Amino acid sequence: MSQDTVVRFRKKDEVVDPLTELLREGAQQLISQAVGAELQGFLERHAGRLDETGRRAVVRNGYLPGREVLTGIGPVRVELPKVRDRSGAGTCFRSGLVPPYVRRARSVEAVLPWLYLKGVSTGNMQEALVALLGEQARGLSAPVISRLKAGWTKEYEAWRRRLLGKERWVYLWADGIYSSLRAEETRLCLLVVIGVDERGQKHFLAIEDGMRESTESWRAVLGDLKRRGLKLAPKLAVGDGALGFWGALEEVFPETRHQRCWVHKSANVLNYLPKAAQPKAKSMLHEIWMAETRAEAERAFERFLATYSAKYPKATECLAKDRKSLLAFYDFPAEHWLHIRTTNPIESSFATIRHRTERTQGCASRATLLGLVFKLAMSAEKNWRRLRGFEYLADVVRGVKFVDGVRQEKQNQTKPRLQQVAA
Repeated sequence: MSQDTVVRFRKKDEVVDPLTELLREGAQQLISQAVGAELQGFLERHAGRLDETGRRAVVRNGYLPGREVLTGIGPVRVELPKVRDRSGAGTCFRSGLVPPYVRRARSVEAVLPWLYLKGVSTGNMQEALVALLGEQARGLSAPVISRLKAGWTKEYEAWRRRLLGKERWVYLWADGIYSSLRAEETRLCLLVVIGVDERGQKHFLAIEDGMRESTESWRAVLGDLKRRGLKLAPKLAVGDGALGFWGALEEVFPETRHQRCWVHKSANVLNYLPKAAQPKAKSMLHEIWMAETRAEAERAFERFLATYSAKYPKATECLAKDRKSLLAFYDFPAEHWLHIRTTNPIESSFATIRHRTERTQGCASRATLLGLVFKLAMSAEKNWRRLRGFEYLADVVRGVKFVDGVRQEKQNQTKPRLQQVAA
């Protein structure tokens, strides 16, 4: 079964939530990869056997008819590979993971939420698959599991070298994500960049191990994007207060506008206030970034500063120092405000990844961890919707002016041209 082929199963009028869909796809892909690795080990064990003409006796020979394995979140389609024995000895491949005729998974409700990534350690992979398919799955060997992990790492390395020049990237979202996964006694810090193209399609552009959110690390990430084809500066970049990112952005893409994430900024400001004062302050901050016009936002901004500057100067300083970049979104289409006021595209995707990797143990290599997170990120990307109001992205690229989110019509240029002809 092709790794890129994901069959979606729905009964009539069945509603499948995105997480369930993600779990189905993850289970299907994992089973496909595991069986493929199992087959590779089988072929290697028989590599020395030759037929009468000196050719390898045991070779791959297509697939058996596909079948569905019923799980707690719906059926998952499985296609098992088969082999041909040219020597006539009758050697055949039997999967220990998916035995013949198995039609129903066991305890899937408990296993699937962490199966796809929990199984990265040799012991946990076997434990998870036993719960999925029963005791027969104990035949899945450690070398097979190691091949799976190596395959994910190779996919990640190929992905991070792909060219980006075919698309015009309009907006970027950037964030540093600290994973609960640990390797080599340190937490994994991911420098993540998501971009949206002119058609409104969002894609991960970078998932890199930054060690820390320094200007040097972000400069390397952005510089690599540029070398891979992102030559034209994005119109807007959205990020939190990490100074490393903004410093690197000024060096690599100085023309790109800055938009500070309102969710991060609100949390930073509220940290300077006592808990009793936070609900009212949060409401006042909400009035700023939800205002319909820049003028209304400016007035709400001033009200907040006037209310808290005397008692809590650090809170107001934290807000005021990024005033310009906090209100940059008013110069872009109102349909895009929902997307560009925060780094939610990254945060929402990695909330699922954090949830599903929270308990993962036994991975000693940072390369392995990156490969695993990459696989989850690609699964999450498949469920992303197109940017709301994507038809305005072409205007943004052309430099059309927007005031308070509304496109400004071009002024009539006929009169000056007529005057020039008359002269």
